[in-house]
Amino acid sequence: MGYPDQRFDVNLSILFTELPLLERPAAAAAAGFTAVELWWPWIETPTPPQAELDALKKALDDAGTQLAGLNFYAGQLPGPDRGALSVPGEESDRFRANIEVAADFAASVGCTALNALYGNRVEGADPQVQDALALENLVLAARAADRVGAILLVETLNKPESPLYPLVSAPAAIEVVDKVNAATGLGNAKFLLDLYHLSMNGEDLSQVIKAYAAKTGHVQIADNPGRGAPGTGSLPLERLLDELKDAGYTGWVGLEYKPGDRPSSEAFDWLPASARAAG
Repeated sequence: MGYPDQRFDVNLSILFTELPLLERPAAAAAAGFTAVELWWPWIETPTPPQAELDALKKALDDAGTQLAGLNFYAGQLPGPDRGALSVPGEESDRFRANIEVAADFAASVGCTALNALYGNRVEGADPQVQDALALENLVLAARAADRVGAILLVETLNKPESPLYPLVSAPAAIEVVDKVNAATGLGNAKFLLDLYHLSMNGEDLSQVIKAYAAKTGHVQIADNPGRGAPGTGSLPLERLLDELKDAGYTGWVGLEYKPGDRPSSEAFDWLPASARAAG
């Protein structure tokens, strides 16, 4: 048990950001990792030129890195936005334009998990209208994910850092997961369980794991406080990941933490080099 017993991937949208996007897969590989994940890399557009998609695929392939997870278009992230799919008007349209692009790219690199960030509440918009739009868009996304053999992820964020995001508890995200699965009949919507966000919300992490491990499709970690590497805060991450495994979770664990004041390549001393390559 413990860290060496997990399958880790590196989030290249928060680690190695000192490098251009196309150099990050090789940097992760040089640090000993064989799997990575990404937020949607083109924050300005849901439909980048095919040449840019091809260049990213080549960078992943050349580095020998598996893409374990990819976000759909989510607006300005990092930045003020927390997704687009529940935001009426242009942002929802952009999300829809992205669905097949993201799914096709995922298929081209063997990525089987697509994360759909819900989006913030909008001043003047009826929350019920936003939720109806969200369900509509999540159903489209779940069908596209299913077409390429992928799961659709729904993520809880934390209220202190994302005060306008409505899914700030595990049960809130699980309710959306259940609604999407009921609407599609596909069963491929899953919970993205981020231990950092849940801890920031003050949730009982062991209880969440017990209750929802079976509905969890992806896990992400960072320590708290600070969102740094494991060991920089007070979360018992090694024990919590063991609890997840004991509860039946065998999927990826995404390293979605800030490297601090050092280069990203030096932010992995908590994890033995022999445990970095995903078996």
